[in-house]
Amino acid sequence: MSVIWEGIEYPLLMFEDMELKFSDIAEQSPIDLSDIKKGDVVALIGDFDPSSLHTLLRLIDLGTIVLPLTTETKEQHDYFFESALVDVILEQGIVKRRIHEDSHELIDSLRKKDHSGLVAFTSGTTGRPKAILHDFNLFLKRFETPRQSFRTLNFLMFDHVGGLNTLFHTLFSKGAVIAPRTRTVESILEICEKYQVEVLPTTPTFLRIMLISGVVPMKIPTSLKIITYGTELMDQPTLEELCKLLPNVDFRQTYGISELGVFRVKSKARNSLYMKIGGEGIETKVVDGVLKIRSKFCMLGYLNTTSPFDADGWYDTQDIVEEHEGYYKILGRIGDVINVAGLKFMASEVERVALTFPNISLVKVYAKHNPITGQHVEMIIQPNKASEINLKHFKEFLKENFQSHMMPKRIHVETVAVSHRYKKM
Repeated sequence: MSVIWEGIEYPLLMFEDMELKFSDIAEQSPIDLSDIKKGDVVALIGDFDPSSLHTLLRLIDLGTIVLPLTTETKEQHDYFFESALVDVILEQGIVKRRIHEDSHELIDSLRKKDHSGLVAFTSGTTGRPKAILHDFNLFLKRFETPRQSFRTLNFLMFDHVGGLNTLFHTLFSKGAVIAPRTRTVESILEICEKYQVEVLPTTPTFLRIMLISGVVPMKIPTSLKIITYGTELMDQPTLEELCKLLPNVDFRQTYGISELGVFRVKSKARNSLYMKIGGEGIETKVVDGVLKIRSKFCMLGYLNTTSPFDADGWYDTQDIVEEHEGYYKILGRIGDVINVAGLKFMASEVERVALTFPNISLVKVYAKHNPITGQHVEMIIQPNKASEINLKHFKEFLKENFQSHMMPKRIHVETVAVSHRYKKM
């Protein structure tokens, strides 16, 4: 197994009540991988626990193509196995070979180079999830330059490029990874306190839930130095409130795309949504208000659909941005544009304002088909616990802030659906 972390004499992985050095992980009773061959596509179902981490590193060294999965997506696993051309399923130490005769030129190219690979799936919010193939050898190169080391809680999931990014960034920088068993506000803050976590990578939705739960600032550990947020759009009111309540915490936006990896990002300020995106081997440009990126660390391609890159290697992020002095602010996705009788605006514009109304915890704005105007606006608002929303006053508030075409035709007072990744659905 890789010797990158050998010689580290302090805890490398904290999991439940265990604190493990690299040698502790390496000396575990290994899962029998004798039936797995170099170049096999292996679905590893697990989490950031010692056994899964140990097995992941061994599979990389063995030269396999790894598809990390979690039990949370179990209903999609058959689709994932088929799309990724999985040869072996590995779950709870049991190796099960999957018989198929399919092949793919991208997988074949990795095998010819004797390189390990990584398969990840898109979220599938705009269709069936796409199977992304990375050259693992290339994927890991971005971590070779050591950065400042921290105790980092791995909030993002085992099957998420962001979660793997956190893992390898922390390990290559000789930091420590804290792996939570559950991801509720209470359990996350408890483990942050227990292990004196310094960095908490998370999502805007989780931070919003954390705010409305009343735990900020009283239950935020003093050890916490940095909170990063990404994977979805952050709203300015939430960021401003967090910065006010936690003056000693640095808030940093992250930006990554499963197809391209996670980029080095510099926020303009802790309370700013403007950021610089870059790092070695990364180029950015804006075309018609949409961010495009070219990266030498990009995926090899999709396994179940056509390539998204243009002839010059640029990737269309679908993110609508505002640019100022080299900094980008993400306004929303192309798919989030609402068109009412030819008048276009972002759903996020309406959400941002609605969140400033008292006693509202979460907001979801979306378009519905309309036979006359093409589309109209609908909205879900979730009140704070033990609070009620005066809809008459809320509608008056919206009328004061929006033109008629941006006004919701229907307002639903109910729970806003949130995925297991703490993103609005």
